[in-house]
Amino acid sequence: MIDVNNALNGDGPFSPERSGGLPAAQLAELCFSGRYTLPEVKTMLAGKGGLVAYLGTNDFREASEKAKKGDELAALVIEGCSYQVAKEIGAMSAVLAGNVDAIILTGGLAYDPDHIERIKTRVKQIAPIFVYPGEDELKALAFNGYLAVTGKITVKEYRG
Repeated sequence: MIDVNNALNGDGPFSPERSGGLPAAQLAELCFSGRYTLPEVKTMLAGKGGLVAYLGTNDFREASEKAKKGDELAALVIEGCSYQVAKEIGAMSAVLAGNVDAIILTGGLAYDPDHIERIKTRVKQIAPIFVYPGEDELKALAFNGYLAVTGKITVKEYRG
């Protein structure tokens, strides 16, 4: 891995509970408006952002079902989520000069085949795409950290 976005601090695409990247000037205005405390703003960014802010739910399946039943706002929001994920993948590809070995889609949203297809349509020309639904990221990080600390694998240093 060479680069990531820090989703917990607001980078990248929005998700079920995270706002993703926001216009900086408008966020600054909100922060200094006196209407919200710092903890409230932080909760808006991670916890009550994303799907929750737009649709009142953090359940992507529920949002997808609403969209399929004709809810135009839900359709727009889930399309926007797929669009922003593809946009982030494209941005990462650009800084790597297109030298991308693979695109890996994981997490809970990777269970939604329509979401995956919308992303694939936009980024399939960049690199092979692998889909691993589920939220095993922390387990994988912890396991590989353990292997590195115990000397069972060599830590690699990547240079761009």
